[in-house]
Amino acid sequence: MQSFRHLRAVIFDWAGTLVDYGSRAPMGVFVEAFAQFGVIITIEEARIPMGMAKRPHIAALLAQPRIHEAWRQRHGAPPTEQDIDAIYAVFVPKNVSVASRHADIIPGAADVLAALRQRGLKIGSTTGYTREIMNEILPVAARQGVSVDSLVCSGETTEGRPSPFMVWHALTQMNVWPTRATVKVDDTPIGIDEGINAGAWTVGVALSGNAFGYAPEEMAALPDLEFAAKRAAAYAQLTAAGAHVVIDSVADLLPVLWAFDGRMARGEHP
Repeated sequence: MQSFRHLRAVIFDWAGTLVDYGSRAPMGVFVEAFAQFGVIITIEEARIPMGMAKRPHIAALLAQPRIHEAWRQRHGAPPTEQDIDAIYAVFVPKNVSVASRHADIIPGAADVLAALRQRGLKIGSTTGYTREIMNEILPVAARQGVSVDSLVCSGETTEGRPSPFMVWHALTQMNVWPTRATVKVDDTPIGIDEGINAGAWTVGVALSGNAFGYAPEEMAALPDLEFAAKRAAAYAQLTAAGAHVVIDSVADLLPVLWAFDGRMARGEHP
């Protein structure tokens, strides 16, 4: 069996990339958490900062002008750090409670990971989820054939995305270098930034993740023109973020990795 000559590792995001088609688990929880404080936000607004650690995600939501003003009107003052902490304290247990119900793997993920291992690649991962949330997801994913050699969660490095520190920490755990021999796969612009800042090749996944945001059955029900427009917008968002390649889902990853390996053989780097 042919092995990769130059690539050494692939580092995946989780929600929308390996599990949870449409990256849907956190969205309803953000809406519910804000509603508990008397502020209504939409799923579309909740998606905007996706990929960030969850406390910074909440801070970014509160910084959106409409939500900021809604909070001020409801509470009589602009949101504070203490307010962010209070929302986060509500969000985490809610997300933990639903995480395992949104841990179905993306179709093709198990086969792709098996193929990578057979060809000598290490499999790492980084996530905006906390370890507490991932502890609910990991056993469900493992039963479906998805497991990783390294997992770095939100709060386990001095800075999260878009810094490169989680990627670098995963590479250290797996004893892999140089970073240019690594590919980062993610469904969000900030996750693509993470890979670029780490010095890795980057692959955006458009249909399975936050950029499209639909469950498979919802996607199948879309009229052809609407599907094509939404798909093009998802591709454009991840391309604009700097992804070297954008694909529909992780199921399409293997040919991209062979292409990167060939580019490296010609002396190209991320």
